[in-house]
Amino acid sequence: MQSGAHAYARMAQQTANPREREAQLLLRAAARFAAVQAAESFDRSAAREAALFNRKLWTVFLSSVLRKENPLDADTKTNIKKIAMFVLDRCAAIELRPAPEQMTALIRINRNLAEGLRGG
Repeated sequence: MQSGAHAYARMAQQTANPREREAQLLLRAAARFAAVQAAESFDRSAAREAALFNRKLWTVFLSSVLRKENPLDADTKTNIKKIAMFVLDRCAAIELRPAPEQMTALIRINRNLAEGLRGG
């Protein structure tokens, strides 16, 4: 039965609209940070892995915003670029010297953006 559940999850990801898929990825990244932060003993390796996942995700967002054909208005693009630069800098800091308190802002940003993508 487990394989049926995995097949359903894969199909749901393939059929989700792009905004919903982006929201899911942001929430997954936030959940990874939150799990590392809440762990009884801080796992530096897990923190680095969470930061790497988030950095890759935000690199894709940033490259999408930088494309000429991106339909977003200039102000929205500028705001996303600023957020992306903060996120990428913070992820790099976590990858170099992981600390639980560095993750709080990233958790909030990812959750808030996911909520906005979902229309919340």
